Amino acid sequence: MKRATTILAIFLLFLSAAAQIAPDKYFVEFTDKDNSPFSIDEPLEFLSPRAVARREIAGIPIVINDLPVNPSYVEAVSLIGPQILNQVKWFNGITIYTTNPDHITAIELLPFVNKVVKNKGKQVYEQPVGDKFHIGQQIPLKVFDSAHYGLSYTQVHMVGTDELHEMGFKGAGKVIAVLDAGFLKVDMLPAFDSLWANDQILGTYDFVDPGSSVFIGHSHGMKVLSIMGGNVPGQLIGTAPCASYWLLRSEDTGSEYLVEEYNWVSAAAFADSVGADIINSSLGYTVFNDTAQSHTCADMTGNTTPVTRGANIAFSKGILVVNSAGNEGNNPNWQCVSAPSDGTDVMAIAAVDSLGQYASFSSKGIVNGSYVKPNVAAMGQLTVISKTDGTIGRGNGTSFSSPVMAGSAACLWEAFPFYSNESIKMAIEETGSQFTNPDIYLGYGIPNLFEAYERLTGVDPLQSNASLHVYPNPFSGDDVVKVKFWSAISQAVQAELFSMTGKRVSHLHHIRCNEGENIIELPALRGLRQGLYILKLTFTEQSGEYSTVLIQRIER
Repeated sequence: MKRATTILAIFLLFLSAAAQIAPDKYFVEFTDKDNSPFSIDEPLEFLSPRAVARREIAGIPIVINDLPVNPSYVEAVSLIGPQILNQVKWFNGITIYTTNPDHITAIELLPFVNKVVKNKGKQVYEQPVGDKFHIGQQIPLKVFDSAHYGLSYTQVHMVGTDELHEMGFKGAGKVIAVLDAGFLKVDMLPAFDSLWANDQILGTYDFVDPGSSVFIGHSHGMKVLSIMGGNVPGQLIGTAPCASYWLLRSEDTGSEYLVEEYNWVSAAAFADSVGADIINSSLGYTVFNDTAQSHTCADMTGNTTPVTRGANIAFSKGILVVNSAGNEGNNPNWQCVSAPSDGTDVMAIAAVDSLGQYASFSSKGIVNGSYVKPNVAAMGQLTVISKTDGTIGRGNGTSFSSPVMAGSAACLWEAFPFYSNESIKMAIEETGSQFTNPDIYLGYGIPNLFEAYERLTGVDPLQSNASLHVYPNPFSGDDVVKVKFWSAISQAVQAELFSMTGKRVSHLHHIRCNEGENIIELPALRGLRQGLYILKLTFTEQSGEYSTVLIQRIER
């Protein structure tokens, strides 16, 4: 069975300063990113083309926290003697391991170190070489009846995703990063054969034990992945069987320490750098082995804990962050959602049973004006999953309602690639079964993704965050591709089409357009290979004004 290759490191990306966050592990925070060899003007030095394209489409600027930590700072810390673990560039720091207290004393004296926080865990942040990405369209999935899904029909149908599948939207062209505890036997089990056959497993990394295989150890991430990417006709069809996946281990199941939150942030920043569209995190943080590090419900404010702050940053980069709400519903000592599902921008997913009724283990949240937790709900009680022996079974937990929703969101976003993560999140929430009367159990309720599709179809994209509407999108070689856009004045415009590596593959220039709405046709695109492309529209008489959108070439 083909295995995912572990990505190669080309530079260090993270660091911070001195209080332990687990036995002999620390987060070292730097004061600045001055005199760095990296520049926000050269983003392809530290972000993949997909990551840059995501920002361009949504109008998200490259900012200082996108930069890697200063390599010279990392080198200076390394020379003192500790083991460098993970980089946490969004927090301008790194995690380290040392049993020598003199190392910490020396690190704290470095002029560019702000503080040191006690940590735990082994990690290394690594940037991939190149931008591997495959659409994963080759194995068709004809899903016109419930029998094709087998037992998984209920969880897919409950949120209307089966109807998106029938329309051909199965997550193709979207990348989901799965942050979890391990992916036991994903390289062997039949539920994932089609993912491997179509190169939909883009890569793996273990932030807990760098260099280790994520396919040994814990099975939690495997079960989560099966709910999205599983394909066993007649038994289990995932909510996003044609999406592509990064498998990232950030959770250490052997113990609970604050370092795992830093692992999560490192993994999320990595997911951003390789161009992931969605993060599914079936993880949550409440209390730790070291009780001094433990959270309380008072910390679930939306942007307090390290992992929650990291999740909100991920959203600010254009990523849709989907997280399990937690399984503390029956715990009298924890009556709130867990971190990072409390995040202001995070979509926290509660659990219901096959009848759409609240599952008692699902964590209760809060409704305070526009701050609603959990956000929505999906089937998390007796959810159909792949088991470690290759058979199809069931499992319980918000860990399983989260991937139902993450995969479904990928299908919706595939249909509207010109929309932002915020637009997709809002469209899902607004179709919730109790949107007008949210509660602490299911938030806005059980959404309907097909209804969300219908709503977005009826919205003029010119009034959304996008300034371009390309249709059809995806397109085949025989399609006439049209571009609808708005111009403030009568002027000339040029359209350029770029591959994800930045090579211009088509050019249409000096087209006259009118004030207001315009529609132009692109030249024949039959010769293009399958894949993703960036369309850039430049207004020649408005200096510096341009718009971009991601489009996809497929075979029909």
